[in-house]
Amino acid sequence: MLLAIELAEKGLGRTSPNPIVGAVIVRDGRILGQGYHRRAGTPHAEINAISDAGDDCRGATIYVTLEPCNHTGKTPPCSRAVLAAGIDRVVIGMADPNPIAEGGADFLQAQGLAVECGVLEDECRQLNYPFLKHVTTGLPWLVMKAGMSLDGKISRERGFGGPITGSESKKRVHQLRDRLDAILIGIGTALIDDPSLTTRLGIEGRDPLRVILDSELRLPLYAKMIAQDSYAETWLFCDQQASREQQEKLEQVGVVVQRVESDAQGQLILTQVLERLGKEGICSVLVEGGAAVHGSFLRFGLVDQVFLFTAPWFIGDTGTPVIAGYEIGSSEIVPTLTGMTVEPVGKDVLIQGLLAGQMQEWL
Repeated sequence: MLLAIELAEKGLGRTSPNPIVGAVIVRDGRILGQGYHRRAGTPHAEINAISDAGDDCRGATIYVTLEPCNHTGKTPPCSRAVLAAGIDRVVIGMADPNPIAEGGADFLQAQGLAVECGVLEDECRQLNYPFLKHVTTGLPWLVMKAGMSLDGKISRERGFGGPITGSESKKRVHQLRDRLDAILIGIGTALIDDPSLTTRLGIEGRDPLRVILDSELRLPLYAKMIAQDSYAETWLFCDQQASREQQEKLEQVGVVVQRVESDAQGQLILTQVLERLGKEGICSVLVEGGAAVHGSFLRFGLVDQVFLFTAPWFIGDTGTPVIAGYEIGSSEIVPTLTGMTVEPVGKDVLIQGLLAGQMQEWL
């Protein structure tokens, strides 16, 4: 199952809205076949492992990180393929929470196969937090990422951009972008930094969907993210009162404009943004700021996971804080990181974890 998990991870960032899945076929202690789900719409992990094993599956055991699907979607049901291959034992990491696809374990057991479920279940669930949240709630998994100084500043001076962390942290950020479906920033960051919001990992890299919270459609038509050569789309979320003329101009240069409601303070309603993304099959979003955007997502309890890249120096009062518009007040229940890890990344330190208090039963 550990090997199946390693295989599944090869599909990170490539399978949405499907889960990442790995499978290994074994008989008499010998590995016969291996496979993983490479991309949505292509054969699933079980099919690839069976194909790798060839005609040598009869009487073997298949280890798979997620229950074999039991329905016909873009591909036939894996449960039938496992049965047809002559496999007589199935070891499953975790049950499939998708009501459309579930039932593979029961089907195979009813056909006389030995079925065991729950092997390394926690590890298998961790593989697919974005899928689990999306299939259960319809909302994407939200990852808050920031590069900051030791005193929690994301710029040297308010209103100006520029790097805070080093080259190794930058590489890790691009790896994060490669693994997640969308990247989101506010219009303030877009205007200050004019970022490309791409994944610069060479030919193997994959650009995520670019999402900008831009209530008044202020993004210039010449912005780098619009003018650059990238197959990923740029979506602007604006409110209902934004200029229709400006929307038409942006759409003429390839931007997708999405209108949502604003709250009493004139801020875009973030749950509507996430619902719209979820309906389009976006299972994960990397929120890169700025401070007000981070504060808003935290204030409404929408952050699931945190990546904080911390540089080994102070900035002081001139800098922009990592969070604005958020406070815990006197509440006794304070969201804290669980499963927290701390690791050096070049000269920087990366702190990551899940944000306790935000987690739902589906985790």
